[in-house]
Amino acid sequence: MKIRIATRQSPLALWQTESVAAQLRALDPTLEIELLPMSTRGDLVLDRSLSAIGGKGLFLKELEEAMLEGRADLAVHSMKDVPMVLPDEFVLAAILKRADPFDAWVSTRWPVFAELPVGAVVGTSSMRRQVQLQAQRPDLRLKDLRGNVNTRLRKLDEGEYDGIVLAVAGLERLGFGARVAQRLTPPVMLPAVAQGAIGIEACKDRTDLLDLVAALADADTTACVLAERAMNRMLEGNCQVPIAGHCTLDEDSLRLAGLVGSLHEGRILRAAASGAVGDPEALGRRVAEKLLAQGAGAMLAAV
Repeated sequence: MKIRIATRQSPLALWQTESVAAQLRALDPTLEIELLPMSTRGDLVLDRSLSAIGGKGLFLKELEEAMLEGRADLAVHSMKDVPMVLPDEFVLAAILKRADPFDAWVSTRWPVFAELPVGAVVGTSSMRRQVQLQAQRPDLRLKDLRGNVNTRLRKLDEGEYDGIVLAVAGLERLGFGARVAQRLTPPVMLPAVAQGAIGIEACKDRTDLLDLVAALADADTTACVLAERAMNRMLEGNCQVPIAGHCTLDEDSLRLAGLVGSLHEGRILRAAASGAVGDPEALGRRVAEKLLAQGAGAMLAAV
């Protein structure tokens, strides 16, 4: 059996897809797996923020078209880039075991974020990161930073920024774990919904593949990610809105923390709740309702 996997052609996306391919081969050594690297609009337009050109869904469109046209059988994504609602033709066939979900402070001059000098330049294009950085340090100059991990590190090393914020998981997967000066954990920084998790997307009618791919799913990660995504979906969140969420498994229950922020107002709303592992989406909706009760709806509508 031959399986063609569509992927973005950034080094991180290729690493993730090679990892999925290796796990599939471990399930069935007779599989012939071919990678189909592609450039997406989200990869090509680097002079504007994602929110200005249409959101993170731009990282998926070309890959989904390849599956619809029969050029690819599966697509591998960073789950934080996957829109909350997929087109009707597609399904998330598996969510794999999550890596470190948190953000990393990366700086050659200032290894401790709190010790940055007044007016320091910090690079990130994520509104979620920007609003939380602003809450910690209103004096900072926040500057957009686009491109793959290698490009972002090069811009830092060339002196364009005093420090940048990237995902720990991406740095570690590419062998840059030593560049992590500090892990930005709550309450300093709540991560993006589903950050650190890898997802496999397939056409809904590819029943020949769905059972095979489902064997790669991690039950604990899936429950946590579904809770986070349910919260985001109820809030109608996308990359144009600063929303964060992180769910953890504590014995037989889930604990979800959520956040909505406003760069314009300089305000952050927080909520948290616990729920049953067997119904993660109900937990996600409960946390979203708590945020909406605090005024998140008006805050989101203003963006």
